[in-house]
Amino acid sequence: NNRPRDVIPQILSNNSCDCIKVIRALHDEYGYDEVNLNLGCPSPTVVTKHKGAGFLAFPDKLDSFLNDVFVAAGKDGVRVSVKTRTGVESHDEFIKILDIYNQYPLSELIVHPRVQKDLYKNSPDYDIFEYAYTNSKAPVCYNGDICSVDDYQRITSRFNGINAVMCGRGMITNPAIFATINGGDKLSSRALRTFHNAVFKEYCAVMGEHNALFKMKELWYYMIRNFDGADRYYKSIRKAQRRCDYEAAVNELFANCAI
Repeated sequence: NNRPRDVIPQILSNNSCDCIKVIRALHDEYGYDEVNLNLGCPSPTVVTKHKGAGFLAFPDKLDSFLNDVFVAAGKDGVRVSVKTRTGVESHDEFIKILDIYNQYPLSELIVHPRVQKDLYKNSPDYDIFEYAYTNSKAPVCYNGDICSVDDYQRITSRFNGINAVMCGRGMITNPAIFATINGGDKLSSRALRTFHNAVFKEYCAVMGEHNALFKMKELWYYMIRNFDGADRYYKSIRKAQRRCDYEAAVNELFANCAI
């Protein structure tokens, strides 16, 4: 599924039985041979259910969950990676958390070096990431605040030989970041407009115009950061309730604001 792109589904769960059912369905029905476990989402609505980064507060239950999942996934020939925060309240928690991860054959450990309580505030802690990079038995991927080529180079320079770097919200802000890292052109108004139009078209096809507008407004929370003097136009985008009003506001933005 999703060929030719190498897409890895991510699962958010704290129930091993449910998780295993999803893994098997993804493998048997859609052909995915790798999944990622989300142990990093800091959203309070997720954490209060002891999921995402909230699961890190219960290391014994986490250990049992991982044991069940890896036994089942191994039998089915499915690789499992983990995306994680480095604790709930303190980075000190990560010592035990990493000990648990090291008991299992993770295909990759993606580390966002903030604790759950940070949400997306404060700065990523490079020292705790270095601990993960040095002590993890699995290949380590860095995640957190990669929004520019300079951010990427800062990580790859400090952690020479790092296996991978993951862009999250930074990629939504700047869809050209991967191309620029690889020596391509920086983001232009034309490229962002092309990206916007393609996403909006697909959203409308999948979920209808009304729901697509809500999704596009979520994207604009990040994409608007590329523009200078765009407050007035951003307000019009957020207020738009009909497709025609939304498209008019977007046209005004691109016509009057430079990247």
